[in-house]
Amino acid sequence: MGYPVVLLFGPTAAGKTELIVKVFKNNYEIINADSMQVYKYMNIGTAKPSGEIRSLIPHHLIDIAEPSEQFNAGKFVKSADSLVPGIIKRGRIPVISGGTAFYLKTFMYGLPETPAGDPGIRKVLHDILCKSGVDYLYDRLKRVDPEIAGRINSRDHYRIIRALEVYRKTGKPLSSCAPGDKKRDLYRFLFIGLTRERTELYESINKRVDEMFEKGLKDEVSGLLEMGYNRNDPGMKGIGYREFLSMQQGCFTLQTVKEAIKRNSRRYAKRQMTFLRKWKTIKWFYPDETEHIYSSVAEFLNRKGY
Repeated sequence: MGYPVVLLFGPTAAGKTELIVKVFKNNYEIINADSMQVYKYMNIGTAKPSGEIRSLIPHHLIDIAEPSEQFNAGKFVKSADSLVPGIIKRGRIPVISGGTAFYLKTFMYGLPETPAGDPGIRKVLHDILCKSGVDYLYDRLKRVDPEIAGRINSRDHYRIIRALEVYRKTGKPLSSCAPGDKKRDLYRFLFIGLTRERTELYESINKRVDEMFEKGLKDEVSGLLEMGYNRNDPGMKGIGYREFLSMQQGCFTLQTVKEAIKRNSRRYAKRQMTFLRKWKTIKWFYPDETEHIYSSVAEFLNRKGY
């Protein structure tokens, strides 16, 4: 009998935090599966849960990395694996919640098997990066592996180079190195997905971005720059931060930056939903269906005597 784990997915601004407070307040602990909330000093732009919520419900894997550090699915799975037994031992149920769909998928099915790194190929690609820029490499990636290119940030040279490295070494796209189709037997899963009508979701995203600016997103970005972080740091490539850095290179107004963040957030939400819509194991709910969600969780836990 595997450890019971609830996976909770929702695109940006779908209402995950509000649902957690309503449904998972007692006897649960949250493992963050948002690739940006792992970074310190980045609170407003990543929409981290408030200190009040985190004191009410234990949260893990938030504020664990410097913005200059690379955090990936491998580190996430390893960290989450180490947390689950302790949560169960404390008599609680782990809820892995976030909008980084690839993290949730790799936790359920395990990491894909990918070729070992090749220092020679990486050096060649780094030289190309220095000479021609990240846009050039990203355009090449879009030609050889459009699926992976669609998943990653166009400024994330670390992941772009890794994907091109795999293609050069094997002649196959990195997207072909997919996780298996068998769930890991260490766990048993309930996978809940939150969905909203597109118009409603986009309105929620626009409202959230407005609130971020009211809370001081511009000052948060300025503070990060004063600390020495820059556009090359992994954390600074996230939506809500990279748009401000683009402002440094052209004639952009604050309103232009805000609209760019809204647009990029909407596009990201669309990609998030597309990535998971084909999964038949996900139980989809609207955020206000709290009673149905609660019943599904109770049924899942009672199935094995929890």
